[in-house]
Amino acid sequence: MEDNVVLLDCWASSFGMRVRLALALKGIKYEYKEEKLEDKSRVLVEMNPVHKKIPVLIHNGNPICESLIIVEYIDEVWHDDFPLLPSDAHQRSLARFWAAYADKLYGISKRLWMGKGGEQEKAKNELIECLKTLEGELGEKPYMGGEKIGFVDVALLPFSRWFYSLEKCANFTIKDECPKLVGWVDRCMEMEIVSNSLPHPHKIYGFVQHLKEKLGIA
Repeated sequence: MEDNVVLLDCWASSFGMRVRLALALKGIKYEYKEEKLEDKSRVLVEMNPVHKKIPVLIHNGNPICESLIIVEYIDEVWHDDFPLLPSDAHQRSLARFWAAYADKLYGISKRLWMGKGGEQEKAKNELIECLKTLEGELGEKPYMGGEKIGFVDVALLPFSRWFYSLEKCANFTIKDECPKLVGWVDRCMEMEIVSNSLPHPHKIYGFVQHLKEKLGIA
């Protein structure tokens, strides 16, 4: 029996990008359904009745929610193709820790692009501190996962699609602060399967501008 895989998602969501990237790396065919965040579909509400949020992966009729849980599920079910989590238990725990740490970027980034003045400056400093911590974990490795892309790379890389927007909103350059981390982003994006799975930063910036206009943020 062939797997039936459906993804409920929004193209600009960093959390949804995680799932799309994991599916692409595994070579899994799936049906993509774009959700309007301001007008959630009946299917989304039924499949994720607790949070009513994307992304939701539906595998043979069974919903899986929360991006990191979904990526782990994908890695466990399709474990023979491009394994993402390490085989060693301690290394797996470390990967889960850093993937969860990357979630901090969402709230900080939102406060940065929505904020003004001192609040925006505070968010910018928090962002830089967070990115420097992640850069420290990268160290001299080519990827967060070591010699190849792994679970932490999949968790973190989607947030890089928002870097350009954050730089434009707060007038700074992430490369000046975290050159090794930006080098890691460039290295990952050289892989065609990765670049084809994630939106261009300029498209994200257009999305951010639209949101700011809609929210009345100058």
